Amino acid sequence: MVVRVKTGIPGFDDLIAGGFLPGSAVMISGPTGSGKSIFGLQFLYYGAYSLGEPGIFVTLESRPNEVRAAAQSFNWDVSTLEKKGLFILVDAASNKAGLPTSEKHALRRGFDTTALAEEIYNIVAESGARRLVLDSLSGLGIRFSEPSEVRTEVFRITSFLNELNLTSLLISDAGIHTPQSRAGVEQYVTQGLVLLRIHDDGPSLRRSLLVWKMRHTRHDLRWHQLHIDQDGLRVGAPIDS
Repeated sequence: MVVRVKTGIPGFDDLIAGGFLPGSAVMISGPTGSGKSIFGLQFLYYGAYSLGEPGIFVTLESRPNEVRAAAQSFNWDVSTLEKKGLFILVDAASNKAGLPTSEKHALRRGFDTTALAEEIYNIVAESGARRLVLDSLSGLGIRFSEPSEVRTEVFRITSFLNELNLTSLLISDAGIHTPQSRAGVEQYVTQGLVLLRIHDDGPSLRRSLLVWKMRHTRHDLRWHQLHIDQDGLRVGAPIDS
């Protein structure tokens, strides 16, 4: 029996037969504010803090200290985990913005997927990392004018991550009423797709989650309530249609 990779998100692993398949690449797609980045951080923090599994967070848009601050808002002390080599932050954002960086792991010679792959390969060889989050794919889209070019680059990245046997989450932006990725790549290049949605049809905004696909896994096919509290994300009951 395959030992699945637990996310540490209460209520979620029950939807996917106990966790992700080891070495799979899963896209987390949704609009701004739906909880995508929190999902990724919680996945890495749980692996590092609770299981002692090193994880890599590649930030393509936010500055590294913004990522640390987001984690700290849930009392996830990633700075201490960084010192222990359990949380590895890769700054792929500063150079794109023309800003200097003092991060240990960063793309300093300009951004391209080959340089990113080299950095990830070296980190995995050094740390034995088994989990990775790339936040977000829209950072790739800035460099390409055609969706087909984005698809090609995402396919290259996911193939590389699969070869390293990393269980990877690829964060992807989507519209508020169309929670699938704007790049249109999810059904082609990843083994799983999780959609996050914001409902704006009532007196207050509500979040929900759906496992759209999870290859080789019997998974729940219903939208579920998604809550964010002081401990992070929590998946709730199914939403009645």
